[in-house]
Amino acid sequence: MIKRLDNVKLPVARSESELLKIASRNLGAPVKYFKILKKSLDARDKSNIVWVYSIAFSKEEESESAPSFERVRTNPRIAIVGSGPAGLMCALRLIDHGFRPLIIERGQPVEERRATCEKFYSTRILDSESNVQFGEGGAGTFSDGKLNTQTHDGFNRDVLKYFAQFGAPEEILYLNKPHVGSDKLYDVLRNIRAHITANGGKFLFNARVDGLEISGDKLVGLNVTDTRGGSSKAITCDAAVFAIGHSARDTFEMLDKYGVQMEARDFAVGVRIEHLARDISFAQYGKSYVTLPTADYKLVSHAHERTVFTFCMCPGGVVIPAASEKGGVVVNGMSLYARDGENSNSALMVQMRRSDFGSDDLFAGMRFQRDIERRAFEEGGGNYRAPAITFGDFSQDKLSGAFGEVKPTYAAGVTYAPLNGVLPKVAVEALKVAIPDMDKRLKGFASPHAVMTGVETRFSSPVRILRNSLLQSVLLQNLYPCGEGSGYSGGITSSAADGIRTAEALFERFK
Repeated sequence: MIKRLDNVKLPVARSESELLKIASRNLGAPVKYFKILKKSLDARDKSNIVWVYSIAFSKEEESESAPSFERVRTNPRIAIVGSGPAGLMCALRLIDHGFRPLIIERGQPVEERRATCEKFYSTRILDSESNVQFGEGGAGTFSDGKLNTQTHDGFNRDVLKYFAQFGAPEEILYLNKPHVGSDKLYDVLRNIRAHITANGGKFLFNARVDGLEISGDKLVGLNVTDTRGGSSKAITCDAAVFAIGHSARDTFEMLDKYGVQMEARDFAVGVRIEHLARDISFAQYGKSYVTLPTADYKLVSHAHERTVFTFCMCPGGVVIPAASEKGGVVVNGMSLYARDGENSNSALMVQMRRSDFGSDDLFAGMRFQRDIERRAFEEGGGNYRAPAITFGDFSQDKLSGAFGEVKPTYAAGVTYAPLNGVLPKVAVEALKVAIPDMDKRLKGFASPHAVMTGVETRFSSPVRILRNSLLQSVLLQNLYPCGEGSGYSGGITSSAADGIRTAEALFERFK
């Protein structure tokens, strides 16, 4: 019989082997089965920081059976447009149910994509079809692989199990804030692709969906363009999952031309803010920080009438170029599994409203984002360098031209430049108020040396593809909007869970 203990506390200097001793004492016998169920850090008392565990154990050997899935008896033609978290997890669950999906991806496989991105960082020559936004793994490939989420989706656990199955560290199954690291995601993605192809699925890379084949009110096929050769072909399908992410602006415009119903959404814009990682860790943990993982944070400020919040915080990480359109600068954050970089960074976002960019036009928000990105491109010098400034200068409307102890990490280089003319006025005003307010909860956040690099505009999709209770487009049968591009998720885990949910809907339909 398996027993469980919760709220087991270990000082940070103690080894996890102590947990086995605790389990043995509880049983009064040697432990034959042991498993960590949860692990989190309690740093509320900086003089007594402890790891908190939930553990399961037994006197007997215990085996965990693999999940079994009912298999589809037919072979429907399922296309998945996009190979980000939503598309890949949808494909994995379809494979479990016996489908053989075709994954259509406008960008490159991860090996080629990584080289293309690194070339962009050094030469600042952008490939608008394969970049940080487009390609195998989606935008999450170059983010850190954070798998924590505020959602309580029943499929979240399945997402973690899939990642662990294909090479992510086993600890993601029990850590309170699991992460994979962009370096480890590389192998995870290749393992997922190998599994899908070994089980009858196929990938079509460098392939952009430019049109739909419609019969009556049903989608029956896709028109696909080879982004390297320029040739086009039609692909028939019984259903197509559109897991296109938040940045496929041309695809949203194409869907609108075919009458796919969408609606405009509110979103947020902002910057990446960088501090020394050791300063953030000291603020969070005190002197014990040297023995602990690099600290993260999550902050919200309501000091201004616009909510300001941090997002996608990257401990020990770097700021990376994330543009997908020529003539625009976009930034994102990334950290490796070790999280051992000199700086830590986070998106610092200001909530925008549809009234800021025109609520009557479906694509007004998209143009609003594009205008901000274009201004950042121009302010950075017109060559994909990013405009950056210290918080000290930003807060006082100064331009000293010099960074302090925090050096910017943006891979394509920065230009010391003001952000006042780049970001909307209301965003500038909100940031000036919110950063000192956040400093009240995280000492040092408002350091005059903190570096602000612009712009972060791809927080979420500016439009939502509407779907019904069967997860199909409300006006076009056989089209399944999914993930961030549909406005039904945000971040890796919730997008991946939506992919699994969509796969289950397809199975219920075709089983």
